[in-house]
Amino acid sequence: MPPILKINTHLLSALLLASAAATCEAHVPGAAALPAHLVRASAPLRVDGALLEQAWQDAPVFDTFYEYLPENGRPAPPQLRTTVQLLITDDALVFGIRAWDDAPHKRQGALARRDKVGLDQDFIGIWLDPTGHGRAAQFVRVNTAGVLTDGMYRADDDESDLGPDFPIDAAVRLLDDGYSMEVRWPLASLRFPYADGKAWRAMVERSVPHAGGMLLTSAPLTTDALSHIALLQDITGMRDTVATVRDHAFLELKPELTLRAKKDSDADGRRSRQQASLGLEVNARPRADWVFNGMLNPDYSQVEIDEPMSNGASRIALSLPEKRGFFLESADVLGLPLAAFYSRTVADPQWGLRATWRSAQLDATAMSLRDQPGGVVLRGGPYETAQYEQTGRTLASLLRGRWHGDGVLLGAFASQRDYGRAGANTVFGVDGQWRGDGQQAAWLLMQSNSSVALAEDAARQPRRAPLRRGAYGWGKLTHISDAWWNDAVFEASSGGFVNDNGFVPQAGVIKADINLNRRLGAQRPGWNDLSLEMYETEAHLGLHDIRTVGDSVSGQAGGQVVERKLQPGVWFRGPRQLNFWANLGFDQQRANRLGQLHHTPALHFGFASSPLPWLPRFNAEATLGRQLDVDADRVGRGGNVMLDLGWRHALPNGWALELDQLWHRAWVQGTLGQPAFTDSGWRVLAMLHVTPRDSLRLLAQNTAGARRDDGVTNLEPWAEKQLHRSLLYRHLWRHGRSLSVGYARDRTRAPRVTNQALTVKFQWEV
Repeated sequence: MPPILKINTHLLSALLLASAAATCEAHVPGAAALPAHLVRASAPLRVDGALLEQAWQDAPVFDTFYEYLPENGRPAPPQLRTTVQLLITDDALVFGIRAWDDAPHKRQGALARRDKVGLDQDFIGIWLDPTGHGRAAQFVRVNTAGVLTDGMYRADDDESDLGPDFPIDAAVRLLDDGYSMEVRWPLASLRFPYADGKAWRAMVERSVPHAGGMLLTSAPLTTDALSHIALLQDITGMRDTVATVRDHAFLELKPELTLRAKKDSDADGRRSRQQASLGLEVNARPRADWVFNGMLNPDYSQVEIDEPMSNGASRIALSLPEKRGFFLESADVLGLPLAAFYSRTVADPQWGLRATWRSAQLDATAMSLRDQPGGVVLRGGPYETAQYEQTGRTLASLLRGRWHGDGVLLGAFASQRDYGRAGANTVFGVDGQWRGDGQQAAWLLMQSNSSVALAEDAARQPRRAPLRRGAYGWGKLTHISDAWWNDAVFEASSGGFVNDNGFVPQAGVIKADINLNRRLGAQRPGWNDLSLEMYETEAHLGLHDIRTVGDSVSGQAGGQVVERKLQPGVWFRGPRQLNFWANLGFDQQRANRLGQLHHTPALHFGFASSPLPWLPRFNAEATLGRQLDVDADRVGRGGNVMLDLGWRHALPNGWALELDQLWHRAWVQGTLGQPAFTDSGWRVLAMLHVTPRDSLRLLAQNTAGARRDDGVTNLEPWAEKQLHRSLLYRHLWRHGRSLSVGYARDRTRAPRVTNQALTVKFQWEV
């Protein structure tokens, strides 16, 4: 019996608590406040990056920065001095940044797609938390070419959501000894309580790639913090401003017109049709603590994103990042994991309504949407995720509320997917979070009541079924100190649990994931005259176990091992933003409930780096060893390899070219000297930026899968291939106003089907 089965849960808890008691998180000094200057001038500030108006001469200067990467805790070097000034006007926060540089010719910044500003570029980042709770922040990063990356950051998951696009104005002036920048952030796009709220908080960061990938922050943040916003600065002088602007109302109308011509061909012949649709999105804020959103007949084909989305948009929407403004509004209030609510389950809404309310300690949001046919419904089981086509209209609704305390968060929600006469799926849940000094606990409990049965045959409609109840529980413990970074995740669900408004890929199982990471600090190993600088190193031990829960309805026996992993490994971070990891996998897997438990030992490793200015992304991951062929229920030599390259080239006249290349391949070897199963694909994305407002995108993508005779199972051979080609031109007048013209062609083989679409889309904001 492998070691993981012999580990008692009480022993694991004792080990985690012992490591917490043996070490304590290093004391981090508090962050100095960021002073703000109130401007009451009648003439608006001109956002030009020059910092020449009298208001900038009168505003206080903040100039204390710390090194966060590659080695945190040290004062910023004097040759990279950075100053911040903050002005408050009647309708906006305006940041003025002056960044000195003793090697300005090494600056790295060029035109790029929005949300593609990374650590390979010189940029200024601003993080804002208007609620003061420290659980979420809106952020923007502006590189020296004026390109923006913005979004919402949630401290609970330590992850950034790049979906939201805020109406931020920014301008940069390149200077002989550095650069200056102005960033105007409208108060109307910030969400905060009407009264009695905590102090607004912020942090400013600066990226300097040519200085060893250095990232400077205005707060003394360290890499052992629970999140990137664990130490924000209070903004002084905001209280009077909040009282002044909290009653300011705004109303946004965002109509859109989409014209599309389609041509399809398959075994039944050729067809062509033209479509025109007019949609509307409405956003209203009568005062600071209330926001209302509505949409009618939106077109979510999203021809502007980087994935193929021409004709079958709703069918593959589950695999895409959320970019739809209706769902991104107040995402921090929603704050639920995918298992509880996943907005991509609503594929093609006909209409939607939403309201969000905030107070100092309470917030809530409610939404209801009519989803049209054509989407995909996913329901998890112990060994597979069943897929059903949504053949009728449904009504998706959610009500969510939270209470904030000092270090504690408690929430509750109710969710329903109504299929009309066919029944409904209703889910009730409670969740919470506790945070201490270097420790965090989070939990989620749900109960589902489902009375609808879905048909795998697309020609059949959903039908009403006997009511069945199910339960789900999830919990996570995290402990971080100078010596350890540990977490444990436990998840359990009954076989009858269903959440059609969420995403639960496996149900009817008990899962345990435990990661123990021993922090070894900086290392400088040497071989002969060569040495490697490792800023951080960790020794890792991962324990993973999934077992079934007994279910009399499906006949699934309880206690059956689905997957078991024991993975010791190492990780380190080095120069040129290098991250390297490697794990030895002493793993076991079962393909189905009637199959045997297979041994699947493998080597897992990968690295990510930004090696050169023109090659800012070089990522690779690989798994090599014994691989499970699920359909054949056999194990063979094989692997899974992925290579991701990002190129960037500056062209004459201020133009810029981006080139992204992605390649992957998975395979399992048979007994006849050839792969029994292969799954491969490649993608090339080329972006030509003519101006900051005009771009041309070319996307080419091929995916293929095949099964051959493995000499053992006699499975029927098959092969399929999908090809996508698209060209898109986009012009942006300003935030909220754009024109997109795109052509896309999708082709599949076996069966042979071709889809073509020409799309013209106008979006504007009133």
